[in-house]
Amino acid sequence: MKKLDRLGSGIGWRPEIAGAVEALPGLDWVEVVAENVCPGHLPDSLGRLLERGVTVVPHGVSLGLGGAERPDPARLTALAERAQALGAPLVTEHIAFVRAGGALTASPHMEAGHLLPVPRTRDALDILCENVRIAQNALPVPLALENIAALISWPGEELTEGQFLAELVERTGVRLLIDVANLHTNHVNRGEDPVTALDELPVEAIAYVHVAGGVERDGVWHDTHAHPVPPAVLAILSELRSRTDPPGVLLERDDDFPPAEELAGELAAIRRILDLAAAAPASPLTTTGTAAPAAPTASGAAQTQAQSQAQAQAQTQEQARERRRERVGLAQAALLSALVAGTPAPQGFDSRRLRVQSRALAAKRADVVAKVAPELPEILGSGYRPAFLAYAQGRPMRDGYRRDALDFAEHLLLAGRPEDPAARRRLTHWWQDRAGARPPRRSTRFVRAARAALVRR
Repeated sequence: MKKLDRLGSGIGWRPEIAGAVEALPGLDWVEVVAENVCPGHLPDSLGRLLERGVTVVPHGVSLGLGGAERPDPARLTALAERAQALGAPLVTEHIAFVRAGGALTASPHMEAGHLLPVPRTRDALDILCENVRIAQNALPVPLALENIAALISWPGEELTEGQFLAELVERTGVRLLIDVANLHTNHVNRGEDPVTALDELPVEAIAYVHVAGGVERDGVWHDTHAHPVPPAVLAILSELRSRTDPPGVLLERDDDFPPAEELAGELAAIRRILDLAAAAPASPLTTTGTAAPAAPTASGAAQTQAQSQAQAQAQTQEQARERRRERVGLAQAALLSALVAGTPAPQGFDSRRLRVQSRALAAKRADVVAKVAPELPEILGSGYRPAFLAYAQGRPMRDGYRRDALDFAEHLLLAGRPEDPAARRRLTHWWQDRAGARPPRRSTRFVRAARAALVRR
């Protein structure tokens, strides 16, 4: 495996802080959410950074490589196009699942709108490795995968996080994006020792490192990316730096953006940690091995029999792979349904933690819909959030946040809301502009409302 070039220190590029990012001193590179950029129509700020020679890395959030389904070819093509448009040296994604249900499990398709943890089991690892190989073959540049933060733990896990990552690297050659803030989150929420994880994972496979802030509420750490980086996260960064010299380190901030001076101060603090920590020289990840000797050539009936046996074995292995995907798919669908559709908690899960995660998913969903469709909170005012949370209860997202915004608006119109006629007219016009020539007729509204009532019974 070819060693990646050094990235240096960078920050997550977001439209809200584009000007501040451009003005940061000593900026080497930025990371951009892949799904938020369009090849051929890059934001002017990113174009200026590229002209200056600043490296831009696309960071995907929607592949769901830890899911039971094989990766969507269209999503892989889109990620590849963004890597090429940005001239990126690599692309990154997550070790997570983001959707469940569908044909594999003969159940309704559901979107999480969030990165959810995969079980650290042999079944899940086998599926992840196959999905990673499919993605690697479709991408024009190396792939690195990020460990995620989680509020919940799967019952019956067979591997620690470090062991899971180490075997993933050994079997696929994929690189790692290690988020030290996520290691801290999992320490608080799941009792996992970040030092043990660092000891077990192959640090030579690290492509770069994420650093971010969060907040603790009622004994639960929320990885918000909207708060300053705490000392505990910087301490884990120092631990990592004592083991290896990572090619790149990046500050993530996604909301409640502080003044540019504070962003620069956090980057400076990260650089100081890297400079002060004792460095262990990194070595490039290489793949070695000796080619197996050629087997003696068979002929005639023996060769035919060998081919038949090989075909039968391949068929058996494929059947085993599909059964494995079905088992993991059913488990993931049951968990996601409990989180977003109000079904009972699967056996072995902490019900209290599931409720915390469910509330967090609903709150995030409301926040993101408000961002992609800012007219909705403007039209509904203070009633937006309670109305959306009531709508989301028992109604999983099925096709992304923009579709969710349209479905929410239609739900309100079907119910004859909002009560204020002027607001209802504004909502109707907004829905018309985006969903069709006209809102549903009264008869259609009645049929849909009756159908929805039957489904909820």
